[in-house]
Amino acid sequence: MTTLILSAHPHPDQSRANEALLTAAAPHATIVRLALEYPAGAIDAARAAARVLAHENLVLQFPLQWYAPPALLKDWFDAVLTRMVYIHGETEGRALAGRKLLVAVTAGAPEDAYRADGRNGFTLAQLLRPLEATARRCGLDWQPPFAVYDVREPTQEVLAAAGARYATALTALAEEGALAA
Repeated sequence: MTTLILSAHPHPDQSRANEALLTAAAPHATIVRLALEYPAGAIDAARAAARVLAHENLVLQFPLQWYAPPALLKDWFDAVLTRMVYIHGETEGRALAGRKLLVAVTAGAPEDAYRADGRNGFTLAQLLRPLEATARRCGLDWQPPFAVYDVREPTQEVLAAAGARYATALTALAEEGALAA
């Protein structure tokens, strides 16, 4: 597997949209549900770093909550990326650089809410800038985000279409994401 998906939904059993995406992604990636992997919040940074380095691409999948990723993803960054980039920069950080990073986000509001003149007042790209800055600092190759909007009460057809789109995006990421040996 060349792609690692870190699913950062704090309540994975309560998200039809995120689970539909993960179901569609399963044949294309290794999936880690952070809330299930670290129920007490104690992140094994060495193990997580090794897992990242065993994959060519990294996907951060999460619901947008209060205009940001869930706290567990920030905790993961603090433990794992700090280790990789600052503590073991010459080995792990150097090896991290060049991998593709895709953010896959679900949002409860419709797409038109994420415009300068929309209800939220900002585009999704603007709200994700801290993650883009993190990618840049880590030497990761930032990809245009994958987004599914209006997921509060999605129909099965909407979920199936989103899953198919996600599988296509992951296939494209893997095909374009081979690191030079």
